[in-house]
Amino acid sequence: MITFEGVTKRYRDGTVAVDDLSLEVPTGAVTVFVGPSGCGKTTSLRMINRMIDATSGRITLDGRDVREIDPPTLRRGIGYVIQQAGLFPHRKIVDNIATVPYLLGWDKKKARARAMELLERVGLDPALAGRYPFQLSGGQQQRVGVARALAADPPVLLMDEPFSAVDPVVRASLQDELLRLQSELRKTIVFVTHDIDEAIKLGDTVAVLRVGGRLAQMAGPATLLTEPADDFVRGFLGRDRGIRRLSFISAKEVRLDPAPGELAVDEDGRPLGWRTGGGLSSFGTFDPEADSLRAALDAALLSPNGTAVAVDGDGRVRGVARREALDELFGAYADGVPERARGFHEQPPGPGGESPPEGGAETGRAGS
Repeated sequence: MITFEGVTKRYRDGTVAVDDLSLEVPTGAVTVFVGPSGCGKTTSLRMINRMIDATSGRITLDGRDVREIDPPTLRRGIGYVIQQAGLFPHRKIVDNIATVPYLLGWDKKKARARAMELLERVGLDPALAGRYPFQLSGGQQQRVGVARALAADPPVLLMDEPFSAVDPVVRASLQDELLRLQSELRKTIVFVTHDIDEAIKLGDTVAVLRVGGRLAQMAGPATLLTEPADDFVRGFLGRDRGIRRLSFISAKEVRLDPAPGELAVDEDGRPLGWRTGGGLSSFGTFDPEADSLRAALDAALLSPNGTAVAVDGDGRVRGVARREALDELFGAYADGVPERARGFHEQPPGPGGESPPEGGAETGRAGS
């Protein structure tokens, strides 16, 4: 566990970047620091690995004050991922990933074997190992950055807006990859972003910081959306926070009707479109077993008749959700996200079958 106890960072010119910050980062969970520019997100993150030292207060890592640990030793035990990966341009990808193992004295064969293992784990072709960073796309470089941070199997991973420099499609893919990795590895992750959608998608717990480096609210994503602490948090979450709340309600609860004859399907039962006088029109799909009510609503809005097509994991039609069925759930959840709906997309048990760590009111995160 990482604990901030009354931490303040004041610079020589009098600027206060972080002001009396107290919070706990649970072990084995993703904690996201989010807020506008100038709220001290990155400063708070960098004080954990002593890239910046606090002016007052203390930060402990599993009960030990980080100021008692030699900075290079501390940093070798903490993975660190930044914007645009920060790879060494003169080193091959395999050696970039093996950077920390080399510093720890691993022999070259062992370090490179670990690097090759991690290449595949972050979803990259092992054939990229012999290339240089300039030969990779931005998204590939970010995956290499994550692999490098994981190379020595650190228990803590710090991520400073790691996906902000790539396009939205690649960014969504990298977010999904991080969630997949976390479900396997159960690291203690502190993630900094200015994007509230990214914070809600990735965080088990979200800490909203206000300008001046003060903590405005810290809670699970669903609680944050349903119970913002004040006008600042409410404004930062945005006018569409009601729609975001739908991400925490499983689409399993949507009542399905049999697919009507107007829905054309192929020989394998996959949807082709809605039959109209002018041919086939557009349609939207969702998977009740994996998606949220927000995804079901999106599917309905993509269909000209307001009917969402429910499919299984292989894309075959299971039925349809008519607007009336969606309205039933909207009405049921109008007053908030009930406890039975919280924890949607809960993380699977960690290694050995233990339950996920407690990290706030919910251990779930936003679904599709």
